[in-house]
Amino acid sequence: MRRGYLVIDNHVHFWDASRENANDLGERWIKCFHAYHTALTPTAEYEWDLEFFRKPEPDWYRRTLFEESGVDIAILQPTYLYDFYKHGFNTVEQNAAMAKSAPGRFILNGRVDPRDGSKAIEELHRQKEEYGIQGLKLYTAEWWNGIPHGWRADDDMAMRVYAECVKLGIKNIHFHKGPGIDPLTLDGFDVGDVDAVAIAFPELNIIVDHVGLPKLDKFCWIAVKQPNVYAGLSVAVAFAGKRKRFFAEIMANLLAWLGEDRIMFGSDFNIWHPAWEIDAIIDFEMPEDLARDYGVSVTDTTKRKILAENAAKLYGIDLETLRTTPPQPLVA
Repeated sequence: MRRGYLVIDNHVHFWDASRENANDLGERWIKCFHAYHTALTPTAEYEWDLEFFRKPEPDWYRRTLFEESGVDIAILQPTYLYDFYKHGFNTVEQNAAMAKSAPGRFILNGRVDPRDGSKAIEELHRQKEEYGIQGLKLYTAEWWNGIPHGWRADDDMAMRVYAECVKLGIKNIHFHKGPGIDPLTLDGFDVGDVDAVAIAFPELNIIVDHVGLPKLDKFCWIAVKQPNVYAGLSVAVAFAGKRKRFFAEIMANLLAWLGEDRIMFGSDFNIWHPAWEIDAIIDFEMPEDLARDYGVSVTDTTKRKILAENAAKLYGIDLETLRTTPPQPLVA
């Protein structure tokens, strides 16, 4: 809890971009990540140099997330990138080990690549059985076996994965839809292909992480008509530090088109320190002109929904239990 607000961080990573693990493409990836970090972090207090940024130390990671930032539960999202990293950038196995060290504090999501065909379905079953994954995190621009382009979320092979998710009770499908990260293409993350997925699978929750930036309008036109499409604020909230007006415009659009029940906080830790991003939501006030022009307001209820309540509904988290039960101690 931070400043009296429960916090469910909808989007965190635990990665290994060490020099030993990365090839030249992996070096480009982590340097692009770090450039986003330095460009948007508002104060030196929360800024990390590249070597520290490459591979977070587990104890530091847990302390920063839970003790310094006041996050109650964090959802670990994997990002494999085997074309860039020898042992993967951020695998389900890495995340599972982290989750084991902080009982009750993490939720695990999985990852498959639909281009693997039947092996993707087998891997989906394995992750559900071994780790109890509650969702998937998918990167449509990801390279595959040396092929330098991605896949579409509405491809037939991907649709088979979602159908299997329905059978397995995996309800939350996260898509990276937003910023390009070198050497992946921006167009590979275009948000338009989630439309058909949301239509075909109304029983699934389609979480568009990074709200489709820079194509926010396109995302909003999809989400306004599909009630199972949600906005994940990771990356977007990072603009609240140095580009407050831009962040306010994002929030005005999301509230006008989606409403306060379909917006969820995500820090994208450890790209950015969660503490200042959470504070940015708590302290946020909608500028008067945007409130008037968009017909929206930001209340204390709005902030509590964004910081915890909306994610709790999707992931079956009992907020009263979370509020009243002391967390289990972290394991060194």
